[in-house]
Amino acid sequence: MADSGWVAYTVVINGKPQGPYQLAELKSLNIKSGTFIRKPGMNDYKEAHEFPELRELLGFKYQQTAPQYFASFDQRLLASVIDYFLILMFYVFALLLSFLVIQEKTMRISTAITMLPAIPAIKFIYGVFAESSKAQGTLGKKLLNIKVTDMWGNRIDLVTAFGRNAAKILSVLPFFFGYLYSFLNKKQQCFHDMAANTLVIKDRLI
Repeated sequence: MADSGWVAYTVVINGKPQGPYQLAELKSLNIKSGTFIRKPGMNDYKEAHEFPELRELLGFKYQQTAPQYFASFDQRLLASVIDYFLILMFYVFALLLSFLVIQEKTMRISTAITMLPAIPAIKFIYGVFAESSKAQGTLGKKLLNIKVTDMWGNRIDLVTAFGRNAAKILSVLPFFFGYLYSFLNKKQQCFHDMAANTLVIKDRLI
């Protein structure tokens, strides 16, 4: 708390970012609990009640709010493409290593075909652990600043992440309709999101 007075806060006033302000200066502004504020090191604005020091200074109470900004279909698709590309690179590297000990052409082809099912398996396992981790998403999602949460924006647990990824079969069949359903859903949920009660959210737009 002693260092908070030296933090430079940016405050959104009448739709425009203003500042920087020190903590003590914020008390003279007409800040509401829902006023958007950002300080150095943050990638996104947060509401005033989400800052412990502002709750103490201004007497706000923390109010958990449901997410309002959801990742679009193209963002999710691009994230998945990035993930599959990285896994494919890993597959090719592993295949090349196997070719160092496999000299026969027929065996090399057989090995390449046999190892193909490992790609979706790795994607499934990686997705489960990445989405339940602190990052709340795979590297592809992280690069696009989107993440997987529960219906209130909280980190999901390992069981929920497993169920979400397992339920993707509902989104694939038939004809990927479960993915396309996100265009008809206000929260842009696919079938596997609805089955697991999860969201894919993005940063606020200010």
